Amino acid sequence: MDNETMPKRNLAFLLVPAAGNRSFNQVVIAAGAGKLEAGTVLGRITASDKFTAAPAGEVVGKEGAEVATAILGYGVNATDADVDAVVVDRDATVKLPMLSFDASVDDETKTDAKIAQLEAVGIRAR
Repeated sequence: MDNETMPKRNLAFLLVPAAGNRSFNQVVIAAGAGKLEAGTVLGRITASDKFTAAPAGEVVGKEGAEVATAILGYGVNATDADVDAVVVDRDATVKLPMLSFDASVDDETKTDAKIAQLEAVGIRAR
C-alpha cells in the first residue's frame, strides 16, 4: 500500500502536546463534512458551534469555519450525521507536513493563513 492510499494515523501529526489533556477537547463535526482524516485543520461554524474542515474563505452556511481553530485528532466519517470527535485546540506543537487542509486551501498563501490562525490559538506548526 502506498502513502497516498494509507489513512493518516491518529494523532501522528502531534509533536508536543501540553501536560495532561490540556491540548485536547471534544467537539462535534457537522453532518455533511464528509470523511475527514486525522490531522485535518478545522474551523468552528458560528451558528451551530460544530466543526468542519476550515475553508480558505467564508462559505454560506458555514460562516466562521474559515478561521482555523483546531486539528482533528482521529479520523471520522461525518457524511450523513454529526460525529463526536477529539481535537487539538490549544497549547501544542504539530508537524506541518502531516496536516490536511480543505480542498479550497490550495496554495502557499492560503496555507500560511491557516497556519497563522492556528498560531493565534496556541498551536505551532513546524
